This record gives sequence, structure tokens and C-alpha cells, in this order.
Amino acid sequence: MAHFREKNGSWEYIISAGKDPITNRYTKIRKSGFRTKTAAKNEARRIEEELKQGIYVKESLTTFGDFFQQWLTHYEKRAKISSVRARRIAGKRLIDDWEHYPLSRITMAMYQERLDKLSTQFSVNYLDSIHTTGRMVFNHAQKLKLIKFNPTEHYEKPRMVKDEVNEEETPLENFLDRDELMEFLLLTKESGLPGDLLLFTTLAYSGLRIGELVSLKESDIDFKTNEVNVNKTYYNPKNSIKEFKLLTPKTRGSVRKFELDPFVIQLLKEHIKQHKEVKMKNRRVYKDQGFIFADAQGYPPTVKKVAIRLQRLMKMMKTDKHITPHSFRHTNISLLIEANVPIGEIQRRAGHTDITTTMNIYTHMTKHTKSQASDLFSSHLSEMTKKLQ
Repeated sequence: MAHFREKNGSWEYIISAGKDPITNRYTKIRKSGFRTKTAAKNEARRIEEELKQGIYVKESLTTFGDFFQQWLTHYEKRAKISSVRARRIAGKRLIDDWEHYPLSRITMAMYQERLDKLSTQFSVNYLDSIHTTGRMVFNHAQKLKLIKFNPTEHYEKPRMVKDEVNEEETPLENFLDRDELMEFLLLTKESGLPGDLLLFTTLAYSGLRIGELVSLKESDIDFKTNEVNVNKTYYNPKNSIKEFKLLTPKTRGSVRKFELDPFVIQLLKEHIKQHKEVKMKNRRVYKDQGFIFADAQGYPPTVKKVAIRLQRLMKMMKTDKHITPHSFRHTNISLLIEANVPIGEIQRRAGHTDITTTMNIYTHMTKHTKSQASDLFSSHLSEMTKKLQ
């Protein structure tokens, strides 16, 4: 039976909850702050009914940060190391906001708001990972009867705004085959604007995304090993030359290292050497941020500017193909396929997290490669075929 008392102008209830099975001590449930005795009685009656039905939950004041570490220790004994690492990384996005906040006071509205905010910063897959982690944590808390309501219930996935180009968005037939690429680069050498040959040759020979290319810095190239270190991407939705951001690639697969062709390395060396004169000439206004593809003030070109310069050259080439800066990525992959580079290595160089993306492009090989594959197969089985004829 509940007892009530007035304290400092408000009412408090005290309910005997019986013996704690763990401590073997009698426990009491108390709560104060009610404006009237009637309000305290109504709440006490509800608690007593929950105790009677065995569904009462004494919500914990443990912070989210502390409970997350407890849950992670529990999870480590039941999951692979790689899974634990993924949950720890994803959980940090929730800890950043709620580390010192009581676990039981996180509401559905707070959870939805937090993930809506994260959806503007991270990829679809990463947001799913964060939500999966959050759901596992709060499900465990509910199982232990530390929270009464699970804030992850009724979560609605926000519409994602993609910052990255979807590999499917560029029609696969709109890339240059080997002969067309040669024609284009020769045209660029003869009629391109300063820097065009280096820019488009590097795109075609490396398969970099345009954002990865323009964000390259001298420190990203190891001229001893000819390796390029891809670790960031360029983001500039307003196409303002000075208002850009360098973002971490959205997927782990996008962060990668691979060797560049010696011809491209030589072009880069010559460009860097020549660009030192530009820096010196414009030293009063030049903001040296280490970018390889920089203008006279040290800023990298916008994606729109690269697209305009490309279209200028494509008009001279007189082709029906709609070629964009991203098309060179498919061009590079098709050439790697023609060169019989293993599919796994193509995936690594391209930075495809999901090999399905690589395979989709693989199935759209050039006519030459398809014909070559048929000839090789026929030749390999020629002896068997003769016996069967």
C-alpha cells in the first residue's frame, strides 16, 4: 500500500516493492514533485498495478555512454571481432550526442532527430549501421528492464541526399573505348586548354572519381612507388571556387592506394615543377593548400568547370556519346577488363565497396573484349570440338 506525504509544497508517494531477489533487502519506490495529492495517488495506483502484474520497470539513470560500454562487453562474447568493431564505430555517432545523458530519458523524438541529422553527413549504408547498433543497444536495455519504452521503435528512415555519384547513374554505353580515348587525348594535346591533358589523362588512366581527382594534393602521391593515396573527396554544391569542403569518402572501400601509370606520374612531375613558377608569380595572392590541380590562386577547379572544359573538347571530337567526367571512370574499368586484370583488383582500384557494382560494369564490356573472349574460348576447346564434329 502506498504512503503519501507533502514535502516543500509538493507531494511524494512511497510504495513498498517487496524483497529484492538479488540483495534480499526490502525495497521502496518513491517519487516526488506532484502538485496535488490526487496526482500522486493516480501515479502510485498505476505503479502498484504494474507491480501486481510483474511488468514494473524501474528505469535506470545510467548514462547512455556507460550502458553502451556494458552492452559492448556483452556483445563481444557473442559476435565476431569485425562485427564488434563495426558496432563500436557506429555507436560512437550516438555517444557523441548522448554520452552523459540518462539512458531512460532518450525519447523516440530524440532518436529520430539524431538519425535525421546523421543522414545529412553519412551514406545510406552507414546510417543503417548506426540504426542497427542503436536498436541492439536499446533492445538489450529493455530486456534488462532498464527502460520502459524503446526509443528506436517506429523509427522512420529519412530520404537520403546523396553526395556521391551513383555508379549506375552514368549510362554504361557512354564511355570511350581504347581507340576513342586515343582520339580524345590526342585532340586534348593539340587543342586543349592549359592543364586539360594532365587532368583528363589522369582521370582515364586512374579511374578516380572527379571529386577524388580535384582534391588530390602533392602529399597524396608517392613518387618513389608511383602510388596514389585516395583519402578524401571534393564537395562543392554551389560551385563556388572558394566555398568547398574536403570530405572523408563515404565508404571504407573508397579509401585506397594503388599505382599510377609511369606516364601519368611523369606528367604530374612536370606539372608540379611548372606550377612552382605560378606560385612564385602569384605569391601575394596564392593560397598554397598543396593541391595538384590548382588555379593561379591555389584553389582546385570546380566539378562544373571540369565538365565545361570537357564538353568543349567533345564538341570538337564530334561524337554522339554523352561523355561526362564520370564516364572516364567507366572507360578506365573497361580498359582494365580488356587487359585481363582480375575482377577483385579492379574492385580495389575503383574503390567499389560492393563487388556487384564492379560486376555490373564488367557485364557491359567492350565489343572487342566480348569478341576476344569468344575466340579464346573456341581456341581452348578446339581439340574437343573437332572430336565431337
